[in-house]
Amino acid sequence: MKLVTAYIQPDRLHDVKKALYERQIHKMSVTNALGCGQQKGYVETYRGAEIEVNLLKKVRIDIGVNDDFVDATIEAIIKGARSGNIGDGKIFVSPLEQCIRIRTGETGSAAIG
Repeated sequence: MKLVTAYIQPDRLHDVKKALYERQIHKMSVTNALGCGQQKGYVETYRGAEIEVNLLKKVRIDIGVNDDFVDATIEAIIKGARSGNIGDGKIFVSPLEQCIRIRTGETGSAAIG
């Protein structure tokens, strides 16, 4: 089992979800996040004062998957999120030691579904 975590542009979320659904991956957790990477932010003027904005809006997607679905999950995220510009995002894959479905008590691969 693996935990796939992706940080993407907020406007690409719909496309990523669509690509995941096409590959039969329906379970995910989505949260708003702030971060910076190679983009480093930008400077804007607000009421005459220059403000440096270096934490940009991102969306974090967490998906727990069985080993058979790791590659399909990564491919779907890339397909939906890639624009070819700096700031498209990052994908992290971590080992997932245990998963427990609270409702039924199932554990491991059966709990992920």
